[in-house]
Amino acid sequence: MPASPAPEEDDDAIDDGPSACVMVFNANDPSGAGGITADITAMASVGAHALPVITGAYARDTTEVYDHFAMDDEAVTEQARTILEDVPVQVIKVGFVGSPENLSAVAELASDYADVPLVTYMPDLSWWQEDQIDLYQDACNELLLPQTTVLVGNHSTLSRWLLPDWSAERSPSARDIARAANEFGVPYTLVTGIPLPDQFIDNVLCSPTAVLCSNKFEHFEAIFAGAGDTLSAALAALIASGSELSEAATEALSYLDRCLESGFRPGMGSVLPDRLFWAHPQTDDDELQESSFEISPNDTRH
Repeated sequence: MPASPAPEEDDDAIDDGPSACVMVFNANDPSGAGGITADITAMASVGAHALPVITGAYARDTTEVYDHFAMDDEAVTEQARTILEDVPVQVIKVGFVGSPENLSAVAELASDYADVPLVTYMPDLSWWQEDQIDLYQDACNELLLPQTTVLVGNHSTLSRWLLPDWSAERSPSARDIARAANEFGVPYTLVTGIPLPDQFIDNVLCSPTAVLCSNKFEHFEAIFAGAGDTLSAALAALIASGSELSEAATEALSYLDRCLESGFRPGMGSVLPDRLFWAHPQTDDDELQESSFEISPNDTRH
């Protein structure tokens, strides 16, 4: 029996998908709060395609992280190099990779693609043992920050990490943190969660010498998990799509605000960002289920 002819490719259908590809290094999070899940859904939501490289796995629920199991660095390298030989990437995004060895593997890969912007997110590691935190962050200082284009992190996390000997009465400003990051080679730092009066928080993108943009939002009375991964993934995707850095930061922060506004609590712990809030069908007010969060109006994808 003769073989069936291969179906003709539809160029229009091929061109309809996301054109920007972002390689992400992160751990699997079984709660769906952060990690690779946050990267994939946030990037898809703002119009980019994620190339996920698993670096390990958390043992966690929606309340806290109990442990982390790092993957072997050779397995991380093999995952990344295989797809990099096939698909061009516009941005590399690095979350928590679990070990100094994996940081070294990611740094070596990034150095081979030095013309690709690198977004580094440092999460809160207070659940980990102190000696492991020190080893991990020291390796990040030495290996990854010199290649990082934009560092993203919460004000308290970045302050404790980059300015451990801070002794002034006032807390470090975003530019103080950016200057500390710049000592390791980072040109831009996005500092989030800076407390302001009247229940507002500030989020500042800056270089060591200037504030590029500042975005203030009202503080939500809830404990969230996965906000930082969501923000850094959206930022990486928007940069990959061609947005200028300040514009990308502003839009990523606005996107995160909408994700948090539409947040939901699937378990007994923290509230999770709804990264696909725009995809839900509109619901009449009298059909809304009881919730502590107002469901946002439907939006279209970026």
